Amino acid sequence: MKTIEIIGYKRANLGKSESRNLRNDGNVPCVVYGGEEQIHFYSPMILFRELIYSPGANFIDLNIEGKKIKAILQEVQFHPVSDIILHADFLELIDDKKIKMEIPVSFTGRSPGVEQGGKILPRLRKLMVQSLPKHMPEFIEIDISELELGKSIKVGDLEEEEYDILNSPLVSIVSVNIPRVTLEEVEEEGEDEEGEEGEEGAEGTEKGAEGTEKGAEGTDQKQDDSKTDEKKEGGEAKKK
Repeated sequence: MKTIEIIGYKRANLGKSESRNLRNDGNVPCVVYGGEEQIHFYSPMILFRELIYSPGANFIDLNIEGKKIKAILQEVQFHPVSDIILHADFLELIDDKKIKMEIPVSFTGRSPGVEQGGKILPRLRKLMVQSLPKHMPEFIEIDISELELGKSIKVGDLEEEEYDILNSPLVSIVSVNIPRVTLEEVEEEGEDEEGEEGEEGAEGTEKGAEGTEKGAEGTDQKQDDSKTDEKKEGGEAKKK
């Protein structure tokens, strides 16, 4: 993992007014804990630029008036309007003690779902990881070369490494959305099939109606023929 150096100076006084004065002078009030002693110090705000805006996770070499401490940035507080750094907390690293860090994810490969017109949708940008300092990764690489259209990669799909991912195994990290055009085409095909079935049913009904009409006509014709035969027989009987 990449290491960034932060130079600090011990604070002689603590308190809100002293912290405000430090910020006005372009410094950040800080504290480092987790080791043998807790140290309050301040550091030039400009040194935090690389640390805050670096894309990956970083270890930090604190140099506080000649005392060097290996640490990680545990928490940073920003002003809600100006985004000025108000305070920074550092955790001292101990080689045989596990730590927790949010590690960014990095995607590798090309998804077949994208080639079919889908769009990659990252669900999580970072994962919470626990491990010894020497096993902590800068990024967690996720291969999407087998990610099909409409599918997703979950935390539980990742291979076991020398670190533990603390997020739920059911949480989706990245997925490939089905394009809206494809959905509309599927819906239209379904509507067309329903329409065809309806037309076939209507044709069958019409044919059935025609057969009924023809059957009724045949029955009427038989009744007329029967009446004609009766009249003929009655006439012949009168002549005799």
